[in-house]
Amino acid sequence: MGTFKVSGNIVNIVERHIFFGEITVEAGKIKSITKISEERPNSVFITPGFIDSHVHIESSMLIPSEFARLAVAHGTVATISDPHEIANVCGMEGIEFMIENGNTVPFKFNFGAPSCVPATTFETAGAELNHNDVKALLERPEIKYLSEMMNFPGVLHQDEEVLKKIAAAHQLGKPVDGHAPGLRGDTVQKYIDAGISTDHECFTAEEALDKLQRGMKILIREGSAAKNFEALIALLHDWPEMMMFCSDDKHPDSLVESHINEICARAVAKGINVFNVLRAACINPILHYKLDVGTLHVNDDADFIVMEDLVNFRVTQTYINGLLLAENGKMAGNWISHMSGKESINRFDCSYKKEENFIFKYADQQEIPVIEALDGQLITNKIQAKPKVENGNIVSDVANDILKMVVVNRYHDAPIAISFVKNFGLKKGAIASSVAHDSHNIIAVGVDDRSICAAVNLVIKETGGVVALGDGKEEILPLPVGGLMSNHNGYEVAACYTAIDQFAKNLGSTLLAPFMTLSFMALLVIPHLKLSDKGLFDGDEFRFV
Repeated sequence: MGTFKVSGNIVNIVERHIFFGEITVEAGKIKSITKISEERPNSVFITPGFIDSHVHIESSMLIPSEFARLAVAHGTVATISDPHEIANVCGMEGIEFMIENGNTVPFKFNFGAPSCVPATTFETAGAELNHNDVKALLERPEIKYLSEMMNFPGVLHQDEEVLKKIAAAHQLGKPVDGHAPGLRGDTVQKYIDAGISTDHECFTAEEALDKLQRGMKILIREGSAAKNFEALIALLHDWPEMMMFCSDDKHPDSLVESHINEICARAVAKGINVFNVLRAACINPILHYKLDVGTLHVNDDADFIVMEDLVNFRVTQTYINGLLLAENGKMAGNWISHMSGKESINRFDCSYKKEENFIFKYADQQEIPVIEALDGQLITNKIQAKPKVENGNIVSDVANDILKMVVVNRYHDAPIAISFVKNFGLKKGAIASSVAHDSHNIIAVGVDDRSICAAVNLVIKETGGVVALGDGKEEILPLPVGGLMSNHNGYEVAACYTAIDQFAKNLGSTLLAPFMTLSFMALLVIPHLKLSDKGLFDGDEFRFV
């Protein structure tokens, strides 16, 4: 690794100063930073790299090395990565896979110890991690934190197993990530007092401000399904040291287009001071999680990006440890080497289903509970609707957009859970996926039992994937790694996903990201009404309906 120099307008984020200068890189470190003059117009800008402060790599449907290929093009040099999804499928073996594959590339993945595997006792997952497992992970230097504590009822009611996991993190000096949607006042204070330091689930400014004033750091999330930027960004005016940016869950088509750079551009366009924006995007995650990522100072790792301006945030070069990994929106060089033979990790053991398995008998109900999906949100509403009945069975009511939704246990054969959902908008066929947070059973929604059954069976045939079918056509993106990820080139996966997403919309779905929204309809820890493989679940009462 040789010596080289990069010149441009250098941005010192903490001291809030920009000057034109030259950076000398030697052996992957910044050897010197020389000021030449004040900021020069029409010159490029050099800043520390962007960090996604909370992301599930698995949601990109890409293995870590392929996620890196796409992310570095947008100036991302590191992530705070919760391997919670693969852990729910494959346990410790899944976490090892993510770490080992991430280590094959120079990108800086910072993995956490998943705190909630399974997320709740009201669903069937493929694995379980107890407090001893979590402690063993936290003792590893490459594990930087305890991942989001989604079991907020367990925290509030002082569940012994939950408290042991939190205590292990504190004993090892590692932060604990939060997950506290809608918690306010004394309730959230009790959650914070347990030693939980962040939250990425705020969906109103009032909720976020309440938490900020109590000392909790707030992550502004803008992913493929949950979008909280508009609600929260104004808080960055007054709380620049207490906020970070994250995507949480980002599908491959979206990752091809942009990453944290887009959040920065939108924030500046809203009139947020550029130093506040860069502080949230580049510096705060390093300080909070004690990351080995450079902040553009002498002796730091040479992790930095070159951009055309601080308005559009178009990245022209991305360096990690002094290596040029991306240039002008594309991977530079050939630094990805896959782990052959270790990319078929999975747990999938259920038999093909029959159409009659999806029948929902009518029992004189005047109304049925219906999940109302909300575009761009993980929360859902609980509504009541008059059922549509045919031949003694409740069926999808396409005219009123109340469709049958099912969750099929993928780990062993079991009765199918059935409910109804509003706002998917399908007029024909069905869509299905083995990406169904957090236990990743098979979830499907459709206009009739035949279509739903066919979609589910296609997912089973591939031992994981996303499927859309209707109008005499079917499309599938196979996800053989844990039923969550593909092991193919990231751009090819993104193109395939774009096609199947568009096909779902051609079948009538009005959602911005129908598959992403579908994947969260089984996420029991987000209010208000969800469906697990064991039945319809009330997220407010934390019990089955």
